[in-house]
Amino acid sequence: MTAMATALDTTPFVRLTSVTKRFGSAAPALDAVAGDILGGRITGIVGPDGAGKTTLIRLMTALMLPDAGSVEVLGYDTRSDPAGIQASIGYMPQRFGLYEDLSVQENLDLYADLRGLPKSERSRTFGELLEFTDLARFTTRLAGKLSGGMKQKLGLACALLRKPRLLLLDEPGVGVDPISRRDLWKMVENLKAEGIGVVWSTAYLEEAEACDHVFLLNQGRLLFSGPPAEMTGRVENRVFRLSGIRGRRREKLAHFLEMEGVVDGVIQGEAIRLVMKPGLQPFQSREATGAYCAAVTPPRFEDAFVDMLGGGPGGRSRLAETQRAFASEDGRSVIEARGLTKRFGDFTAADNITFDIPRGEIFGLLGPNGAGKSTTFKMLCGLLTPTAGDGRVAGFDLRRDAPAARNRLGYMAQKFSLYGDLSVIQNLNFFAGVYGLAGARKRERIALMGEIFDFRSVLDMSAKDLPLGVKQRLALACAVLHEPEVLFLDEPTSGVDPITRREFWTHINGLVEKGVTVLVTTHFMDEAEYCDRISLIYRGRSIALGSPDEMKARIASEDLPDPTMEDAFIALVQGSEAKDAA
Repeated sequence: MTAMATALDTTPFVRLTSVTKRFGSAAPALDAVAGDILGGRITGIVGPDGAGKTTLIRLMTALMLPDAGSVEVLGYDTRSDPAGIQASIGYMPQRFGLYEDLSVQENLDLYADLRGLPKSERSRTFGELLEFTDLARFTTRLAGKLSGGMKQKLGLACALLRKPRLLLLDEPGVGVDPISRRDLWKMVENLKAEGIGVVWSTAYLEEAEACDHVFLLNQGRLLFSGPPAEMTGRVENRVFRLSGIRGRRREKLAHFLEMEGVVDGVIQGEAIRLVMKPGLQPFQSREATGAYCAAVTPPRFEDAFVDMLGGGPGGRSRLAETQRAFASEDGRSVIEARGLTKRFGDFTAADNITFDIPRGEIFGLLGPNGAGKSTTFKMLCGLLTPTAGDGRVAGFDLRRDAPAARNRLGYMAQKFSLYGDLSVIQNLNFFAGVYGLAGARKRERIALMGEIFDFRSVLDMSAKDLPLGVKQRLALACAVLHEPEVLFLDEPTSGVDPITRREFWTHINGLVEKGVTVLVTTHFMDEAEYCDRISLIYRGRSIALGSPDEMKARIASEDLPDPTMEDAFIALVQGSEAKDAA
């Protein structure tokens, strides 16, 4: 760390004084937010969608001004000297403006021109950044052909062309797999060691734990400011891991969540994780039909956040309660993949993918960005025709009967796929018609979705104007209107807040208890714990197949006796790379 950086460590790089920002007549996007951001450390701006994270970062860039209060960045006031700020910072917006029809090198050249990087410095700077981001092998590849993680690395390189004193990163980890996200964190840690101040905004609360200091926002208000350990300390000795559970974990979790004293709960492999109210412990059962024992486990930042908000949504799913039940059919698989292969020209996106999913199971497809999981997912949905191999869903052959199969399944796309210019009620009416609902049945199901997902106040609002969490609720509502027996969910909770995520999984768990079969993709490793089994896909191939606990057990060691699902994901992918290289 340089002497200059050391001297500046005690002087705020950013000073926020009662910052308030409104857009129209709605509630403030930011409401009297105050605090200091220092150099030489990573400051997290943490909170769910709509919390005010992007607004706060844009205020720091001087691209917008506060309605009240003040923002001072590197000694410059945003009102009086925006140019001084913008010359001294690096900024990577949430949707970074890469030119997808330009190569990696052409993007760097363009941003070097925009940033005024002298020609004499470019060769050295490009070389350092390409090595730093591990993109040196891909300089001729079009940006549009990069994986999500590689796009984020290129965006970071463009933001660092002129090394800034303050780097502002707006949700760089969204939609990025655990390996790419870990790579991004290593890069940022290196920048921090040079004395650069880094601001990293995120809706992923597990990322908050990697920050030195956190500003926790919710609905424009600052709920907490301090080290993440101070936040997690609030629920110390109140988080329990229930092991040895017999019977169906999802049913048990729903029961626990309705018990007095339980603040929150999630499935963790074969166990259940509960957050209790102060002074209370889970009842320890020794009954022969349902024995389990509870042990205190280290708290997470998310545990404390959900506790601060008053707890999760409970274990009851009205959606599942109204869902017709699908009886088991002698163990016959509902989804079958037999050697599924998809080639695009000379590129094999999915290679010989094989698995069976019985009724009433949650099956997860995991893998790094660009690994082939979305291609596999789309083949099983009937949206892509396999080059080789076969797939069956609900008894229908996907090559011959894809349209008929689609009427038996519900599909929720990774990117919001409803009609943005149609209102909520118009989307519900449209998809009800697509799925063959009519008359009284159609009116009944639409009214039920409006009640379950609380759409009554937004029925006439255009879908594109909805908050992300409400958009995702609408997408799920449209996918289940016709009571499908198979549900395809492609990253259904990406970017939404923890309470909405829990609400989604309460519905999903409840539907599975009614015999619905679920195929899900996710980059949230804690969500992978809800799956009964997982196929880990890398470079187009399935490199591991089993339950979450089986995958964690494969990489457990004396040095890592209790690995997380993220540990397993990274170790199994790296093991596959080493095997291919041998």
